[in-house]
Amino acid sequence: MSSITLIGTGNMARTIGTLAVAGGNTVEVMGRDQSKAEDLAKALGGGATTGTWGAVPAGDIVITALLYDGVVPVVAEYQDALAGKVIVDISNPFNATFDGLAHTEETSIAQEVAKVAPAGAGVVKAFNTVFRHVLEKGRPDVFIAGDDARAKASVAAFVESLGLRPLDVGGLKMAHWLEGLGLVTVGLAGNGVGHGDFALGVHELTG
Repeated sequence: MSSITLIGTGNMARTIGTLAVAGGNTVEVMGRDQSKAEDLAKALGGGATTGTWGAVPAGDIVITALLYDGVVPVVAEYQDALAGKVIVDISNPFNATFDGLAHTEETSIAQEVAKVAPAGAGVVKAFNTVFRHVLEKGRPDVFIAGDDARAKASVAAFVESLGLRPLDVGGLKMAHWLEGLGLVTVGLAGNGVGHGDFALGVHELTG
């Protein structure tokens, strides 16, 4: 099983943390508000612990469960505390009208994280194409992207521990397109599907 540190105390941190504990993983919670971090760790149970903001995370995999505009600043703030860690960005940088990305260039939050991450850290994009309640109650495919094979293997093993299927879409530059896929998911929820009780995945033909 994996050792996980969640940076953030919101709904996605709670959902991923709950699944992680149920999957037998070791979980640590870090938050700027120490009391919220402690409350979440207590709610997760399963021996979940609370770390100190900015300290070296206990987990080998560090999941930044934050709003997109907070991810890069936090990784920059932690700096060498993340050396050798696998950093997982789960964010979606949607614009205010949810019909485009907030980027002005062909980049992604994960790619921007890689620019400020310390040496030896591997960056992976994952979980951003799945609505929280679907992740909580369903068995969606989880698309992952990254340049570091070791980091992707670690994240894939963690995803499998949750009872989910990891699907590697390629290098870290593909994180931009995963963010676009997150946008497509929102568009489908508001239009063609008409609700959010679904997830995009891969159906393979057999026979």
